[in-house]
Amino acid sequence: MGGRSSKFSFCCWHSSRKSSPHDLSDLENGGENGKNALPSFTEFSLDVLMIATEGFSADNIVSEHGEKAPNVVFKGLLENGHWVAVKRFNRSAWPDSRQFLDEAKAVGNLRSERLANLIGCCCEGEQRLLVAEFMPNETLAKHLFHWDSQPMKWAMRLRVAFYLAQAMEYCSSKGRAIYHDLNAYRILFDQDGNPRLSCFGLMKNSRDGKSYSTNLAFTPPEYMRTGRVTSESVVYSFGTMLLDLLSGKHIPPSHALDLIRVKSLSMLMDSCLEGDFSNDDGTELVRLATRCLQYEARERPNAKSLVNSLITIQKETEVPSHVLLGIRHGAATPPQPLVLTTMGEACLRRDLTALHEILQKTGYKDDEGIANELSFQMWTNQMQETLNSKQQGDAAFRAKDFITAIECYTQFNGGTMVSPTIYARRCLCYLMSDMAQEALGDAMQAQVISSEWPTAFYLQSVALFTLGMENDAQEALKEATKLEGKRNKN
Repeated sequence: MGGRSSKFSFCCWHSSRKSSPHDLSDLENGGENGKNALPSFTEFSLDVLMIATEGFSADNIVSEHGEKAPNVVFKGLLENGHWVAVKRFNRSAWPDSRQFLDEAKAVGNLRSERLANLIGCCCEGEQRLLVAEFMPNETLAKHLFHWDSQPMKWAMRLRVAFYLAQAMEYCSSKGRAIYHDLNAYRILFDQDGNPRLSCFGLMKNSRDGKSYSTNLAFTPPEYMRTGRVTSESVVYSFGTMLLDLLSGKHIPPSHALDLIRVKSLSMLMDSCLEGDFSNDDGTELVRLATRCLQYEARERPNAKSLVNSLITIQKETEVPSHVLLGIRHGAATPPQPLVLTTMGEACLRRDLTALHEILQKTGYKDDEGIANELSFQMWTNQMQETLNSKQQGDAAFRAKDFITAIECYTQFNGGTMVSPTIYARRCLCYLMSDMAQEALGDAMQAQVISSEWPTAFYLQSVALFTLGMENDAQEALKEATKLEGKRNKN
C-alpha cells in the first residue's frame, strides 16, 4: 500500500505467531494471550463500508458466485488500513433487523485463529452487511479443484482437515455448533497460508431460504427429511470435505461409499498424490470419512473426536503452511487506496444535498479565465437578458427550486457566454429531478469547457452511479480525485 507501514498486512489483524498444528492452546482472540487480539465487534455505518468497497464496485467482488448472486462478498479497505471482507445480503433477507443484529453480535463474540472472524456488521434501513477478516489466498476449492502450478500436498490436506475440525470444536464449545452448507468454498487461506473457516456460515436467517445450496447428493439425509440442520449434519458435511481432500474432486458421498465398500481405494484417491502418502494414512482418513457419513446421525463422531483422530496423523508439522501450499509468504503490497475528499465521499453516497451545499459555497471561482472577453464588448439588451437569466437561475438554485433553475440556466446556455459552473449546477438540478441522462450530458459538457476541472468528473460519477454504470462511475471518481490532488499540490 505504497508508503504505508508494513504492519498493515493484506490479511487483517494477522498474527505472526508460528504455532505447531499440534498446539491446541491459545487459539482464541489472536493468540499470545491477546497480544494480537482483534478489535471488539463494531457496528459500521453504511457510508464507511461504501467508501471501503469503493461503492460496492464490481471490481471488488471476491465471492465465487459473482455480482448476480443474491448475497455478494466484496473486498474493502477501512480507513485504518485494514482489509476486510464485506458480505452484502439481498434486500429481502433478514427482514427483522433485531434478529440480524443479535445473530451478528453472537457470532462476533467468537475469536479464534481457526476462523475468518466476524468483526462487525451494518444494519441501516434495508441494508444488511457483515464485515469479517479478509483472507487473501483464495478458497480450498481453488487450491484443491482448480490449481494452476501444483496439486495440494498430502500434508497440507491433513492440516486443512485438522484445522477445520479445531474450528468446529471451538464453535461448538461456544454454543455455535450449527454451520450452514459447509463446503470447500467456505475454507479460506490467510496470509500465512493457514486454512480458516469462514464465519459467514455460522449465521442463518430462518427466512433466508435453505441451509444448503449444494447439490442434493451432498446434503445430509436428515436434512432431506426434516429441513433442519443439527450439529451432526455439520459432521456429515465435514465427511464430504474429507472426500474432497482424499480425491481432489467433489464426488457424491454415495459413490465414494460404494468404492469404499468394495475396497477400491485406488479409484477414490487423487492420482496426483501417488507416492505422497502412506496407505495407512489414506486408510485412516477414509475410515474417518466413513464414520462422518453414517446415515444415522447419532452414529457420527463429534467435533472433539474428529480433532483427536486427526492429530495423530498430521505430517510435516514444522513446515509452514505457505510452504506446503506453494504460495509466497505474505502478499503483494496492495495499491494505495483511493482517499476521497468531502466531495468525493458525497458522490460515492450520492448525497445530492451535500453536493448542492458544496456547489453553492464554491460559487463561480472556477470560471475565472473562461471566456472573459465579454467584459470588453459592448453590452446589448440580449447580453443583459442572458445575465439576468443567470441571476434568476442562481436565485432558484439557492432556493432549491430546481425546475426553475434548469429553465433559467438553459436560457443562459443559449447565449454567447460559456460557464462550466452553469453546466455543473444544471447537472445537479437534473439529478435532483431524476433526469440522470441529462445530468451526465451537462457534466460531460463542463469537462469539454474545462478539461481538468475535478467537479466535472465528480458530477459525471454521480450521474453514472445513478444510471447503474458502476465501473464507469468508479473511473470518473478516481479521475476527479486525482485531478483534485494535483490541483491542491499546485
